Amino acid sequence: MYLGLGIDTGGTYTDAAIMDMSNGTVIESNKALTTYPDLIRGIKNSIEGLTQDCLKRIKFVSVSTTLATNTTLEGKGYPAGLIFIGHTIPKKLASHYVISIGGGHDSDGNEIAPLEDLETVKEFVRQVKNKVAAFAVSGYFGVRNPEHELRVKEAIQEITDMPVVCGHELSMSLGAYERAVTALLNAELIPVSKQFIESIQAVIEEKEIKATLMMMKCDGSLVHIEEALQKPVESIFSGPAASLVGAAHLTGLHTCVTMDVGGTSTDIAMISEGIPEISDAGAKVGGWKTMVKAIRMDTSALGGDSLVWIKRKPYLGPTRVIPLCLAASEFPEILEKLEKSDVPGERIMDEIIQPTSFFIKTGVNSPELLSGELEEDERAIIEHLGTEPLSVFEISERTGKHPMMFAGTLKNLIRKRYVSQIGFTPTDALHVLGEYVRWDGRASFIGAKVLGKTLKKGAEEFSAQVKAEVVRKLTLELISFFAEDLKKEDIEKMIGKEAFLKFHIKVPVVLVGAPVRAYLKELNEAVDADIRIPAFHDVGNAVGALVGKIVHRTEVLIRPSAAGKAEYSVFSRLGKEIFEDYGKALDYGLKLSHRMISEYMDGYDLEMDNVAFDLRQNDVGSRGKAPLETRLVGVGVGTTGKLA
Repeated sequence: MYLGLGIDTGGTYTDAAIMDMSNGTVIESNKALTTYPDLIRGIKNSIEGLTQDCLKRIKFVSVSTTLATNTTLEGKGYPAGLIFIGHTIPKKLASHYVISIGGGHDSDGNEIAPLEDLETVKEFVRQVKNKVAAFAVSGYFGVRNPEHELRVKEAIQEITDMPVVCGHELSMSLGAYERAVTALLNAELIPVSKQFIESIQAVIEEKEIKATLMMMKCDGSLVHIEEALQKPVESIFSGPAASLVGAAHLTGLHTCVTMDVGGTSTDIAMISEGIPEISDAGAKVGGWKTMVKAIRMDTSALGGDSLVWIKRKPYLGPTRVIPLCLAASEFPEILEKLEKSDVPGERIMDEIIQPTSFFIKTGVNSPELLSGELEEDERAIIEHLGTEPLSVFEISERTGKHPMMFAGTLKNLIRKRYVSQIGFTPTDALHVLGEYVRWDGRASFIGAKVLGKTLKKGAEEFSAQVKAEVVRKLTLELISFFAEDLKKEDIEKMIGKEAFLKFHIKVPVVLVGAPVRAYLKELNEAVDADIRIPAFHDVGNAVGALVGKIVHRTEVLIRPSAAGKAEYSVFSRLGKEIFEDYGKALDYGLKLSHRMISEYMDGYDLEMDNVAFDLRQNDVGSRGKAPLETRLVGVGVGTTGKLA
């Protein structure tokens, strides 16, 4: 029996699953809370819930995570230096450490200016090497000729052994700004990815698991952990990608749409004929447009841990908090505090000032994991917080300040991860209704009673209202995924006409995530679709991390050389080659495409006889008997089962 271990570290849970890789059967699974900033504890807790005898027989480990996504969304990547070659510095960049030097190439890969500023580069590196964790290099038309990028990389490596990322190593697509952003984000995420990977490796070593270690990319494919460390930007959305692949595997469907309802967010994606749908545009995260090939996905800040707060009526999210039921299982004193809680005046209520919200220090002290220094008012709040959760009223008593005077400060401390907020959530609503019970439901009931009283509703009625709002938002997100050209406001109006309209979805919808069974009945009433919940739906991401395929994409471009020359240039990630006629250039391009995929698969001990290879030739225009441009796109697909 060839056993594999899948691990997914999400914003709320770390999931683990053991699978018999020879037949794809899931043997067992476990969930544990993700632990910040010490990820090792959460990973260990998840694995230790599995049968130890099975762990000793693990030969293959694959992981996925939303760590890169969350880090980028929150703007908490490590500082990185960026060197532009041949173009000016744009105004919008996520780094203060940027220079621009002369050089670069034209669209034919010809040098337009010599690279003469290497001493400037070296001086820049000396000045900032103690302020950054990595460097990124992006040259003008570097994808047509990477020579200048590689020379700058060599110059940096003469000064420091820090990681250096070149734009052409991540994408062959044109777009100097987007390629620079992609390289910069990748450089910023290398230390973050290293921390995650080292946490995984430490736990595997402690458990004496001797296995091949791989990671899922955001296009649903798998790579060796070493490659994932070099290109962590490609793990953005790896969690949702794993969920999509896992849902298809657990249901045996080759075509389906997946709705992953997690603690932090809800992600929707689609797989067609066994291949995840890839976005034509690069992955966009945190407002930054990249050139990373990723699954086409809609994500929303709606999850089991979304804060439910009131101000004349209930609101849902987007803030993520610790559910009352979970907090009370660790801090029983919350029960008594909830019973005695005061309802603040409606005028001052917001996401922070709520009768069911509490605040506690996270224990985070490492400045490397935080954004910015503590302000004086922030330090004052921290000094009054300890290991006991406090309400805004208790903080007010201790500081002698009105809650409105420090609500903004608390928000900043939460954003910087110094403080965690506890509050009523959809998870609490399900505990009250008895539809998903995992922790101390007494806190959930008291919280629902307190919030419901302000709206003249009982605990059950208020919780049912919260659940209905979750279903409405899930329905909106699902329909919007298919009707992406329509405004959400217009779709929302149509959903409100449920007495006359019901949307029909032709492909099966697979629900994954811990609480999804509680929403099945209402979702079936909201949309006309084949909605399925498979076994092991609560660890779909961990399963998906195991069943991904080895996918490698190559791109070769053939174009006539400069006007007046009867030559053809062939561009690839390996550089530029020139041929005297189109036929020789095409023959070289075809062989090169096959060779690059063959060499990549060889790194996974996969023979090309066991790899599905597809090569598409797209010709544009004509120049006599030859096209003006030929683009060769090769895709090789191998399966992890062949790694056994």
